Amino acid sequence: MGLQKWLQVVWNDENRDQGDSMTVDRKHSAACGDASLNWYALHIRSRHEKRVAERLGSQSLETFLPLHRSRHRWKNGVHVDVDLPLFPCYLFARAALHDRLRLLQHPGVLGFAASSAKPTVISDDEIVALRTATESLKAEPHPYLNNGDPVRIVAGPLAGMTGILTRRKQEYRVVLSIEAIMRSIVVEVSEFDIEPEAKRQ
Repeated sequence: MGLQKWLQVVWNDENRDQGDSMTVDRKHSAACGDASLNWYALHIRSRHEKRVAERLGSQSLETFLPLHRSRHRWKNGVHVDVDLPLFPCYLFARAALHDRLRLLQHPGVLGFAASSAKPTVISDDEIVALRTATESLKAEPHPYLNNGDPVRIVAGPLAGMTGILTRRKQEYRVVLSIEAIMRSIVVEVSEFDIEPEAKRQ
């Protein structure tokens, strides 16, 4: 299950009572090497991501909050660089599944991100990839694109054209159609050169 899928659904426990990157990693006991510990994505109240990460870390729970640096302009005209969550309203936490109730009881935690009736486990490899992207590659937020979504090319010689997004292995491809002759072509593009096509009213 890829990272993009679990972001679409939030799973809430029925029994609950209620910088380039900031990695809130806390030193933990040898139990963290236990196979029963997995990474989960928590759905967090807006603008509470850092606070929740710090609170969970203070209770010896390992967390990871990817951040990106953004230039912000205050009302007085002053520009400052601020670290913002790469995935607003989401935080990664490493814990045993039986600890889910304890996680949900923390103020600001709304539920688990999930693709089914149970919280989705995020693989260690995906967490490592996220760490690399945020710490070494200067990752920035990008609109989520589904396979088959209509997109517009915004850079390069085909800028302004629209088509359908497809993927082949790790490559992004856009299918461009010529309606008049009912023919299509496919071109390889960078994910940074495309954006979702706005739905027409």
